[in-house]
Amino acid sequence: MEPLAPKIISPKSPNPIPVKLYPHRFWCSNRCKSKKWSMPMHSCASDNVKLAESSKLQLNNRKDFIESIAKGFVGFAAAATALASICFDSPAFAESLTVAFPASRAPEVNTVQRTLVEAWGLIRETFVDPTFNHQDWDSKLQQTMVEIFPLKSADAAYSKISGMLSTLGDPFTRIISPKEYQSFRIGSDGNLQGVGLFISVEPRTGHLVVLSCVEDSPAARAGIHEGDELIEINGERLDGIDSEAAALKLRGRAGTPVTVKVHSGKDVGRESGTREVNIPRGYIKLSPISRTIIPHRTPDGHLTKTGYVKLSAFSQTAAADMANTIHELESEGAHSYILDLRNNPGGLVKAGLDVAQIWLDGDETLVNAVDREGHTLPINMVDGHAITHDPLVVLVNEGSASASEILAGALHDNGRAILVGHKTFGKGKIQSVTELHDGSALFVTVAKYLSPALHDIDQVGITPDVQCTTDMLSSPKESLLKNKSSVSSLEADSCIMVAEHELDVQESKGTAS
Repeated sequence: MEPLAPKIISPKSPNPIPVKLYPHRFWCSNRCKSKKWSMPMHSCASDNVKLAESSKLQLNNRKDFIESIAKGFVGFAAAATALASICFDSPAFAESLTVAFPASRAPEVNTVQRTLVEAWGLIRETFVDPTFNHQDWDSKLQQTMVEIFPLKSADAAYSKISGMLSTLGDPFTRIISPKEYQSFRIGSDGNLQGVGLFISVEPRTGHLVVLSCVEDSPAARAGIHEGDELIEINGERLDGIDSEAAALKLRGRAGTPVTVKVHSGKDVGRESGTREVNIPRGYIKLSPISRTIIPHRTPDGHLTKTGYVKLSAFSQTAAADMANTIHELESEGAHSYILDLRNNPGGLVKAGLDVAQIWLDGDETLVNAVDREGHTLPINMVDGHAITHDPLVVLVNEGSASASEILAGALHDNGRAILVGHKTFGKGKIQSVTELHDGSALFVTVAKYLSPALHDIDQVGITPDVQCTTDMLSSPKESLLKNKSSVSSLEADSCIMVAEHELDVQESKGTAS
């Protein structure tokens, strides 16, 4: 077999030494199948990657590593986030990888050299674009290894790997250090110390933008708003820094300050421009679900109850919490529902799929995945039984991303809900998350997802059926507010008023059961 890359030992460097890489530890379980939804799958992959003295880089018994290594999605949260990687259809990676490289005398740099080979190999076998952004990926290993060899620190070496990954043209394929990875996994229990921001990399610009603020969090009290662009944290520019690295800088012991420079676009009631904000960190308690009953008078004069449910993130308990909430609202006499996904940046994709089945029956398709070979793989429910069949409207906006878009698309394309609001964020990447031998983590985009009706979402978003604007509400507002003695801020929300109007239309067509 011809070598995939030239020998990369420098004449001035010491001889290479045999080093064994440990098998990758995928953050997923072989028990990937949910009783509520299914997809084609085999088992989670594990590979045996070995580093030894050789003049060739060689892959033996080459197989395609993936139809799709993961069915999952990462919600990008700064103050808190949860991680999901739902593994499936990954044939055993039985290849033997042999690489020769100039071993650094600095132990921590030598460790990162081995991490580089692991990351390079996973990208080579799983990245969604088999052209690697139209570049020679094998030569990238040689180039990056040579750049890492003279370095003195692990941080500098990780930066070189990040630079290599950036050439793929995908901001979501990245590596984070062991410390950052531990911080990234904080938040699945809903408690952390920080400022309360959800942020993400805007794929078109590469800038870090605020998706939302946790209600009554330090960031919210400091006047940070969704859509603001983060420029600096404690005087450090954020150019090229991913959302997890920024999250680590924002977190810290409650009571300690962090200075953030943000740029605000022109918005209603706010001036555009750049400003610096000093924010005291605090304890952030994430409550993913809030709910209430909204009294609503129909056009024929009947007083009904609308169950309002706000889902702010897809945590491990989101589906169970949602089911309990719907049961409670049903017992309180709700006749229709508004599910608010505005400014929900995503989270556990499995939670999004499980929430969808709370509202759907049968074996409906929840989402479709498209792998690097162009194969479309549907994820279907298995004998679903909806808790309620009452009319449903889903609210979305520019801050609704990833799992929120999966849920909104599933409910809309299956004819279960009307979408009201503004076009969603457009994050349709499916990623695998692999813990490497040194405790760092590699995020790889392995596929993209389409809605059940095969609509592309990535960098496109979902356009709602009805947009809520001030102009279109000038007339409905009076009728919708008629006979209400007091109007709360929730009831005065323009999108909720439009949603109530759409619910009236659904009920007039006899969609309720």
